[in-house]
Amino acid sequence: MPLGQDGPSWKKKIEDIQQIYDFRDVLGTGAFSEVVLAEEKATGKLVAIKCIAKKALEGKETSIENEIAVLHKIKHPNIVALDDIYESGTHLYLIMQLVSGGELFDRIVEKGFYTERDASALIRQILDAVKYLHDMGIVHRDLKPENLLYYSMDEDSKIMISDFGLSKIEGCGSVMSTACGTPGYVAPEVLAQKPYSKAVDCWSIGVIAYILLCGYPPFYDENDAKLFEQILQAEYEFDSPYWDDISESAKDFIQHLMEKDPGKRFTCEQALQHPWIAGDTALDKNIHQSVSEQIKKNFAKSKWKQAFNATAVVRHMRKLQLGTSQDVPGQTTPMSPGEPLVRGTSNGSECGHPPTSRAQRLPPD
Repeated sequence: MPLGQDGPSWKKKIEDIQQIYDFRDVLGTGAFSEVVLAEEKATGKLVAIKCIAKKALEGKETSIENEIAVLHKIKHPNIVALDDIYESGTHLYLIMQLVSGGELFDRIVEKGFYTERDASALIRQILDAVKYLHDMGIVHRDLKPENLLYYSMDEDSKIMISDFGLSKIEGCGSVMSTACGTPGYVAPEVLAQKPYSKAVDCWSIGVIAYILLCGYPPFYDENDAKLFEQILQAEYEFDSPYWDDISESAKDFIQHLMEKDPGKRFTCEQALQHPWIAGDTALDKNIHQSVSEQIKKNFAKSKWKQAFNATAVVRHMRKLQLGTSQDVPGQTTPMSPGEPLVRGTSNGSECGHPPTSRAQRLPPD
């Protein structure tokens, strides 16, 4: 149904959104949207509002309606919530939960102490959230570290999944075949252009777990064809010395998720029952130095295109004197006017690769 016609009842009609919200700052722009930090006048609550010009959506109505339909169904503590939807004559306004804790990799690098157990706790939260999505018949299709944000600056903050621009709600027994996602995290069956289902998210969680334990991606090549071939064959290694101090249980967990055959691959439910998640096999040894060095080397901010400019949110929160009073390392680079905040509604494959090849990324012993 074209935008602007009588649609779902969850859209609230409004002439001027600024009757309800004070717009504070523009946080970023996407392909056909702008995200602003805003304050609800009645309550003082801070939110992120995704403002979408209907004029820019001609021919793309299905894409944005899909994102809205997905987000509106979701209520989970580890998934960024869509609080409300307003529609004016010219715009759609998605009122989103504001997450202000910054990005996953930033937090790991800033820690002085980081262990397998920390990584296990992060992956458990992601698995729990994705299991919830799968139980609802929703496949995320673009899970990656850039889409994982901390809810707050608190030390024990929970992790949040964001960016549902590529999500798909499955019908009964349906499979999907549209090629989408970010190359380094996409499952073999997607690259092979075979029909696929929820198992693609489980593969991506395996890739994320791999990175969380060593700081570099399991697949990388400057040549996309060679990269795709690595993924298609599920060719990855637990390189020495970076994996020498990682438990066999962690490696076993990853191998069950990064299984080439989607029929044999762990589901979220199976992964949640693995000893590395549900038991006590995740080690307490500090692996911070090695992992943080590799993250800085392989996911340099200047080269890593972000799905959500969480740094900008943290900076604006401080400017409003609502965030932490302490400076956060690595968060002083100003955001350029065109730097994206939410990009997933256009094309998730735009995300860049880590800046070094597999051969280059591993320093000599």
